[in-house]
Amino acid sequence: MRVLFVTIPWRSHYHLVVSMGWALQAAGHEVRVASGPEITDAMTRSGLTAVPVGSDEPIMEKLEKLLDADVLGKVEELTEQGDLLVDMCENREEELTWQRLKWAYRMYKRTHAAMNDSMVEDLVEYCRWWKPDLVIWDYLSYAGAVAAAAVGAAHARMPIGLNAEARMRANYLRVRAQQPLEDREDPLEEWLGGLAEKYGASFSEELVTGQFTIDQMVGSLRLESDVPSVPIGYTPYNGPSVEPDWTRRDPSKRRVLATFGISLEQADWAQALSNEQLQGMLDGLADLDIELVVTLPEKIQKELKRVPDNTRMVEFVPLHVIIPSCSAVIHHGGIGPFLDSIAHELPQLMVGRVLPDIGERGPRLEQAGAGLWISGDDPGELSGERIRERVVRLLDEPSFREGAGRLRTELLAQPTPGEAVRELELLTSRYRSR
Repeated sequence: MRVLFVTIPWRSHYHLVVSMGWALQAAGHEVRVASGPEITDAMTRSGLTAVPVGSDEPIMEKLEKLLDADVLGKVEELTEQGDLLVDMCENREEELTWQRLKWAYRMYKRTHAAMNDSMVEDLVEYCRWWKPDLVIWDYLSYAGAVAAAAVGAAHARMPIGLNAEARMRANYLRVRAQQPLEDREDPLEEWLGGLAEKYGASFSEELVTGQFTIDQMVGSLRLESDVPSVPIGYTPYNGPSVEPDWTRRDPSKRRVLATFGISLEQADWAQALSNEQLQGMLDGLADLDIELVVTLPEKIQKELKRVPDNTRMVEFVPLHVIIPSCSAVIHHGGIGPFLDSIAHELPQLMVGRVLPDIGERGPRLEQAGAGLWISGDDPGELSGERIRERVVRLLDEPSFREGAGRLRTELLAQPTPGEAVRELELLTSRYRSR
């Protein structure tokens, strides 16, 4: 087969599809990876062949253009009510009002268009020439679905975390159907349908959900979906990596990693913790007999007032290198540290609401007994004292490691990307229309 991966130009999103690309290439299929030019270097360094598409304007600049005063005011208003824009896991009937859903989907259309529109024309042109059999697109990369529909390729969506967007979409369509005919707008259909028609295709819900999904989430934590799903295990990839000298020996004390994502390098609004809260975390953990390793961009490190003696500051360390030596992990909900912690049977503390599925994944992690979550709905929740109390529990209560071990057993039982290739071949034959 010819297989094309499509991701928005965001390195962490790209890193999560690399192992599936390796598996397909190792099985003898032709593989290409397409995204905006700003991550071309990251794609080529993964060992896969890159296809740069779209404009070279950084994705963060595109998104920041949307955040005008009116939009920010509405976001703040919705945040006070529960914020469907940030947390897509809201599932309470009384909170899913048509007015809130309608405004949220108008914003989804704007943000998705900003991330995808410049890639579509180049992708369609490339697909018409290269003729892929299968297009696999990261869950925000709708340009891949449009290009696949334009050339009759099968296409699969890869959720990064829980498939919360699919459940929110089902809720939206259900509530929309209850409205008067004159008030049944669908911004996603309007946007995706317009793009599809431009290239000779038409809108269907498959442009939103994919014809099937490829899902690396632990099975018992997943949300139910009517879309066929191919489960795979987790294979870590953190980009080009070097193992530092200090990681090549066992730590003398229990090691705790705190890491909050590479998006910190690009935008202050992407921070799970403010600088003040980061300082509070450091101060709160300062008296513990641990080695605290914190990954932060140099710019943020310089803004901190104090770094305790038990803390090592680094800009980057490969997660798959350091996590096996840790006793607990603190993070913002990123799928890399989340699944890497599970893969190594480690208790974890998730903080904040930066990720759209966190409102469901946090409670599910706690219900599984594998970690804790501080939502940050109340700014006081993310205090150093609260973080310290939870880290002490993770380190001292054996039940958390036992819970993580149960999830690890489940994750390791899922097919490897290589073992999933045959299923992808069969599904491609079923859904390909040319």
